[in-house]
Amino acid sequence: MESLGSLVIAADATCLAWCLMTTHLHLVIRTGKRPLRWLMQRLLLRHAQRVNARWRRVGHVFQNRYKALLVDEDTYLLALVRYVHRNPIIAGVVPSLAALVRYRWCGHGALVGSQRLSWQATEEVLELFSRQRAEARRKYIEWMGRKCDPEEERVLEGVRQVPQVGEASALERPGRPRVVRGRDERILGTGAFVAQTLRQMEGIEQRRGQVKSRFSPAEVVRRAADAVGVAEQRLYTRERRRPVPEARAVASSWLVDELGMRVVDVARVLRVSPPAVSAAVARGRRIIAAHRLVLNREA
Repeated sequence: MESLGSLVIAADATCLAWCLMTTHLHLVIRTGKRPLRWLMQRLLLRHAQRVNARWRRVGHVFQNRYKALLVDEDTYLLALVRYVHRNPIIAGVVPSLAALVRYRWCGHGALVGSQRLSWQATEEVLELFSRQRAEARRKYIEWMGRKCDPEEERVLEGVRQVPQVGEASALERPGRPRVVRGRDERILGTGAFVAQTLRQMEGIEQRRGQVKSRFSPAEVVRRAADAVGVAEQRLYTRERRRPVPEARAVASSWLVDELGMRVVDVARVLRVSPPAVSAAVARGRRIIAAHRLVLNREA
């Protein structure tokens, strides 16, 4: 729980609901300055390291990559909060809603005031019920105890289809789309929200296709080196003297954002570790923005 809180703060994310179960976890996260994958990679890695150290084992702890569902926040936020926080009751871990107040591995306690978590966005959720905290908590508890209506059941059916392996629901506003694979199977929202998101995804994929037709990964690395002013071959070494890390960061960002490459594939290209690439991508974006670097600019 401490790791989750520190990473939510570091990612500038908003955690609206969460629940840790024996085999998986649920998160309702609004992404911030860092993408969801940054937070999830570090959260799952830290947990795996602790499990391996405690039980003196090696290797993978999680079978698969986490699964994320893009959700229309304005329509489905409350349905998700209720579903996630009622999970211990549904699974039989907690006998009742009254007992859920004392269950510390869930965000319900913070909403009703039985525990304090500075990193959980309790006020934002409670304000959906009332601006008066006491009234908001009363209405929230009442709402948690009500049966789901048919529309909410349809929403939850879409959530249940997401495999429970490091599960996460990523809340995005229409103006801040997150590219997801799987088309509408991975998007939960109104028809307008789904259509708009798909159009944005298609536009991004079309642009990436155009970039891929012009630039190979090796050409992207060369252009990143030229933009920063270092020899291309230095990017393929472990050299840490400036400005090599800056050039490597720009290359990492362009390979992920412009070509749509996976972090693991970029790591193979640059001969570094995937965590190093994840950190480099974020740094590269800042450098690109600060210096207004453009991959498509003619060499």
